[in-house]
Amino acid sequence: MRALRFNDSLTYDPSHPEPPLAEGNTLIAVQTAGICSTDLEICRGYMGFKGILGHEFVGKVLESPAQSLVGKRVCGEINVVCGQCDLCQAGLPTHCRNRSVLGILNHHGAFAERLRLPAANLHVVPDSVDNEQAVFVEPLAAAFQILNQIKLEPHTRVTVLGDGRLGLLVAQVLRTTGAPVRVIGRHPAKLALCEQWSIRSQLQANTEARLDQDVVVDCTGSAAGFELAMGLVRPRGTIVLKSTVAAGKALNLAPLVIDEVTVIGSRCGPFGEAIQALAAGNIDIAPLIQGRMPLEEGVAAMNLASQPGVLKVLINI
Repeated sequence: MRALRFNDSLTYDPSHPEPPLAEGNTLIAVQTAGICSTDLEICRGYMGFKGILGHEFVGKVLESPAQSLVGKRVCGEINVVCGQCDLCQAGLPTHCRNRSVLGILNHHGAFAERLRLPAANLHVVPDSVDNEQAVFVEPLAAAFQILNQIKLEPHTRVTVLGDGRLGLLVAQVLRTTGAPVRVIGRHPAKLALCEQWSIRSQLQANTEARLDQDVVVDCTGSAAGFELAMGLVRPRGTIVLKSTVAAGKALNLAPLVIDEVTVIGSRCGPFGEAIQALAAGNIDIAPLIQGRMPLEEGVAAMNLASQPGVLKVLINI
């Protein structure tokens, strides 16, 4: 099958072996996949992953023991879990000690003609959600996870750091709570999207560290973003860390102790809520798509996605 494979360098492989049954009992023909910041970080050394990249996808089920899924369009949760370890038994399957992760850890990903996942990982995409919207289910679910971890009130002062793909989704999700949300970023054109959505925005260059925000969500994908978050959050406030970055410079974490700041790591989230939000038209993804390229041009697509100011690039299989 055709695939985009990473093994110290990124290459297009026109004849990669089919995904092994060990990766899941359901075979899916991938239709569209999205390039994520995590994919770019893997190419810089994050997780030490080798194999087919990609974990944001929509596709058609070709074969599955769950016959009701065959022929359906689906997206899939990325953690493949054992169900038997102490964390799975404690209701924390996304932290399974034996997990593999689609396109990230010991499991080939979605930048290929086909992939495998367990049937239990899959969610049927309703007809009201098209393929390009469906690709956003996984990152949008990650945005909704924040609301499962912290409670926002209409008076909670919230700042989202980063005007990239994830930051703009997070801002739209947090806005639904009624809390005043502000996005801080580097790119005027992307911040202009926030104004379209009635979300306040501000250039990072014009931002002062005032230690006055109740919640700061770091979606910058950089160590500098976390450093800025520490300068914005109030004493006993909360930093939600959404960024995954390869190893960088050491940070002075003393402010977290001095100001008694809570830091929450936030990763995967509820697919059902994300699908429902897209079906209801509550999340605007159309302005985020800035490139569509075929799988054969996957290397060029990754290069495009890595350019400053570029939002979502899709790969059509």
